[in-house]
Formats: sequence, C-alpha cells, structure tokens
Amino acid sequence: MSDEQQVPGTADGTGVESGGVHRAGFVALVGRPNVGKSTLTNALVGEKVAITSTKPQTTRRAIRGIVTREDSQIILVDTPGVHRPRTLLGERLNDLVRETLGEVDVVGFCLPADQKIGPGDRFIAEDLVEMRTGRRGPRVVAIVTKIDLVGRDVLAEHLMNVDQLMDFDEIVPISAVKGEQIDVLMDVVTRQLPEGPQLYPDDQLTEETRDDRISELIREAALEGVRDELPHSIAVVVEEVVEVDPDGDAFTPVEPGTGRLVVRATLFVERDSQKGIIIGRGGSRLKEVGSRARSEINALLGRKVHLDLRVKVAKEWQRDPKQLGRLGF
Repeated sequence: MSDEQQVPGTADGTGVESGGVHRAGFVALVGRPNVGKSTLTNALVGEKVAITSTKPQTTRRAIRGIVTREDSQIILVDTPGVHRPRTLLGERLNDLVRETLGEVDVVGFCLPADQKIGPGDRFIAEDLVEMRTGRRGPRVVAIVTKIDLVGRDVLAEHLMNVDQLMDFDEIVPISAVKGEQIDVLMDVVTRQLPEGPQLYPDDQLTEETRDDRISELIREAALEGVRDELPHSIAVVVEEVVEVDPDGDAFTPVEPGTGRLVVRATLFVERDSQKGIIIGRGGSRLKEVGSRARSEINALLGRKVHLDLRVKVAKEWQRDPKQLGRLGF
C-alpha cells in the first residue's frame, strides 16, 4: 500500500510499541458470508485451520486459530457469516456469532473491497455499536478484504465509506490471498489486545480436534461443484479413525503406528435426491470427493489414510432440533 492509498484512520504500518510488553487475547472475525474470514484466518495462522469455499455460509462453528509472536499471542475466532436466517441452523449460527462477540477483546469486522456496503454490514455495525454503549465492549478494527480485486480509486472510495459506517478503532486494508498488509494487521490487532501472558503453547495452531478438522476437510471437498441449496444441506460426521491390520481383517484394530489408518465418515444430506447428487453416477462423484479430501487429510495427519465414506439422509436436519443436536449444532 502506498501513502496515496491511505485515508484518515487507516493503519500506517508501524509496529507494536516497544518496552517488552506482552499482549494476549481473543479476536473475532465477523462479517457477511463470503467476505474472506476463513481465508484471512489461514493467512494469519500460516496454516489451514479453517476450510474455504466460494459457497456462502461455509463456516458453521467458531473456529479458533492461534498466532504466537514474540510480543503477543492472538487467538483468532473465525465465525459463521451473519445472514438472514431461513432455518433453525441459520438462527443458531447467528446466535453463535453474537455470543462470540460478547466474549472477545477485539472484533475484526471484515468488509470486502469488491462489494459495496449493504444492509448486512449495517446490521452488524448496529450490533457492535450497541455492544459498546454503556459498558466496555470489544475494540473494533475494520478489515477491508480482497483489495487485490479492485483498483486504487475504488479502494479509496470504499475506505471512505467504511470510515462512515461506525467509529472504528482502526481501519486496515488487506489481501489475504496476496499476503498484502497481513503483518500490518497483526501489529494493529496486537496494539488493541490487553496486556497478559501467553495462553497456549508455542506450537499449538488451533483448538479444533483432529476429528473436527477431518470432517471439515471432507465437507470442503463435497462442496466443490455443487449448487443451489445442496451446500447448506451437507453435514459430515467422522465415525472413527482406527488403525487396522493391512493384511488381515479390515475391521480389526491394531497398535497405533503398526497398521493402515482408516477414516470412516458419513455425509448427511436432507433428501434422497441430494444423496444421488453426492454419490453420482456409479459412485463417480463420491470418489472425487474422497480423492480430494484424502489428499488434505494425508497432509493434516502426516501419513496416508484409507477414507471410507458413506452417504445418508437425515430429513430436513437444518430445521430439526434433535437432528441438529446429533450433528453437533
């Protein structure tokens, strides 16, 4: 970013204060669906801890990514996109975001540079303003994402419009894909955190369990190439991760590290017609999903796995409280 692209109130790229102060705290990334929160989380952490997709509402949990630096530890909370809910699942995701915002030290409000500020952004801004009225609410940093997709004039106008949205503590334009201003954003966020000791070990990058990360990688693979309402209807549950005898019974467990690692998981959809789409003709589509997911799971676990996928129908699970509970919502 050149000086010409800065506007009043935006970060100037200076580092954190000197003097040996250590800061630590929680930073929620919030915004409408598809504004780049998960991509930014991964860029800040330096490793894939949240799945990404062009499909809206990909994130369904508050996923924590941990950035440990010499002067600070930033615990990022990647939240679901705030949207007008049409199902019980949608209502629960919006409630999750609101609960998260009340528990963090800083909110990173993501506003994409390639989209004009809309009603959804104003709705979030109103919530944040209300949170900061009458009591100490979280600091709020506007993060203008996807600056690589627009020209300088468009970006400058967008930054001015963001500045009018609410009283932000700072405004930082970034591109997570290109890595532009990521270090600046970390410095800005660090300045907003309270002083405190490190909360997690140096080598911990996320609070997500192994099975949760595996299920998300499978869902990410399943989201590719599907359209209409189907992405929202897909849920994944890891049934078991087990070592089996490579030369004997495929269901007989053996000592860890001595056999073949098998991941058994179930993809749930809401209707029989959706099941057919996921499986594909002769199982071709499910094989593609398995191949794509297996590559990611191999990288996550550091070894080759055998992925056993099943597809089941859980009718209208997004609207059924009992089904939502079984699927972890």
